[in-house]
Amino acid sequence: MEAKAIAKWIRMSPYKVRRVANQVRGKSVDEALNILHFSNTGASFPIEKVLRSAVANMLNDEKASHVSTEDLFIKELKVDGSFMMKRFRAASMGRAMRIRKRTSHISVVVAEKED
Repeated sequence: MEAKAIAKWIRMSPYKVRRVANQVRGKSVDEALNILHFSNTGASFPIEKVLRSAVANMLNDEKASHVSTEDLFIKELKVDGSFMMKRFRAASMGRAMRIRKRTSHISVVVAEKED
């Protein structure tokens, strides 16, 4: 049994989010939530929020009502780049330099451990 949750257009660079995602990919849900909750990085908050949403989706499913959170693990955690907001900032000698404000999509799939 699997459940999925997606967060789109997170106003954070995919590179920064992937660094945190690599720490929890493949771990059990309880262990991953513990790591994310006490992590000091800003990217841990949106990942934790999506992970909690995926767990809630799993527990609210009628077919998976017997599942405990201790039996769940992160099957897939994917961070993709989204659109970039392009802005300009004044530079020397009257020029304008481009600033790219990056965004990302986070998708999490949790599944039940098979014994």
